[in-house]
Amino acid sequence: MAQVISRDGTRIGYETHGSGPLLVAVAGATQYRGIDPEGTPGLARQLAGDYTVLIYDRRGRGESTDTWPYEVAREIEDIEALIDANGGSARLFGMSSGAVLALEATAALGSKVKGLVMYEPPIDPERSSESYQSDHRDMAALAAENRGEDMIVNFLFDIMPPEVFEGFRNSPSWPSFAAVGLTIEHDYRVLADARATDDPPARWQSVTAPVLILDGDASFPFMRAGADWVASGLPNATRRTLAGQSHDYDPVIVGQEALAFFAKR
Repeated sequence: MAQVISRDGTRIGYETHGSGPLLVAVAGATQYRGIDPEGTPGLARQLAGDYTVLIYDRRGRGESTDTWPYEVAREIEDIEALIDANGGSARLFGMSSGAVLALEATAALGSKVKGLVMYEPPIDPERSSESYQSDHRDMAALAAENRGEDMIVNFLFDIMPPEVFEGFRNSPSWPSFAAVGLTIEHDYRVLADARATDDPPARWQSVTAPVLILDGDASFPFMRAGADWVASGLPNATRRTLAGQSHDYDPVIVGQEALAFFAKR
């Protein structure tokens, strides 16, 4: 394991796999290396023959510390610190809310980011901007009271069938997820900032790097509309829907898509 110190003094733990140009994988909500043996690491195995794949723990998770108050800009600085410590430029892959964070980093970091693959940015265009702001306020209030486990409960209860959720809550895996509950506020803030208005943010128009936005046809119904919404705000976006894929993607299939996209650019 390696580490970098971000601009505000936060320590970010990471590891690399393979060799070649740098590719930084940005995880979604609750994901970190200690509890994610197949998703992002599986993707790294697919890409490691062509890229140096960097997997890191987003701030507040695993081997990374945190510094409050949270701002999306601080996580962009984390990504920049990782890039600067490993050659100065990178391609990015982002999963779920991590895909939106990776897009914000692409917009902010300019020529340091050479390309981006996003898998299922979880934005529902049918929901209002205010509903996203309200959801974030609710999570921020719980975070201020240090109620991380309640944040995980609220987050997962909306996306898991009740019987599956209760089984998970009583499983040996639960404490590792509950331990990063406070960071759920980070992801809600990323989405709230992206949905500050009902239209895609004007800052995304500055993205000159090529962007591939993927969704799966077996995923939540709003994911396709969300991917289309994100693509509509970018000047150089490619859209693809993958057959048979859900929000829990097959790293072999998604890895092949990323390799083919980056190889052409």
